[in-house]
Amino acid sequence: MTTSLTSARWTHVALPCADVDRTIDFYTSMTPLTVVDRFRVDDGETVWLANDPRFQTPFVLVFLSFDKDKGREQGLLKPFAHIGIEVPSRADVEAFAERARTAECLHWEPRQMPDPIGYLCALRDPDGNVVEIAYGQRVFDTVSAKWAQS
Repeated sequence: MTTSLTSARWTHVALPCADVDRTIDFYTSMTPLTVVDRFRVDDGETVWLANDPRFQTPFVLVFLSFDKDKGREQGLLKPFAHIGIEVPSRADVEAFAERARTAECLHWEPRQMPDPIGYLCALRDPDGNVVEIAYGQRVFDTVSAKWAQS
């Protein structure tokens, strides 16, 4: 087996879920993530979700549904622990919040927080995990700028 990696890198976070189909539906309709891969393993099913494939530094959110836990809520990221997604505008936060209200999965209403936290809301996935949608945190820009200097 060969790889294009030239050094160790952080590639994914893996979380359990009760139902892969419900998880895929939530993340592909409520967030900008898309399905990269989906496969069956001996004791369950796995899905890999990531940003648009044009991104040069992929980071994957892996969900695993073990047969023995099928249908039982598996959420680990709550009440504050969360997955963070940064968006390019305040209006994007509002749009995500509106979709989540309609789907009855809005966890935090949009709110302005002190710098550098920004303007944010949060959604709740089918397992109860919290997904933060934020504008103005500048995580992407800050890390990109710091790494560009090195």
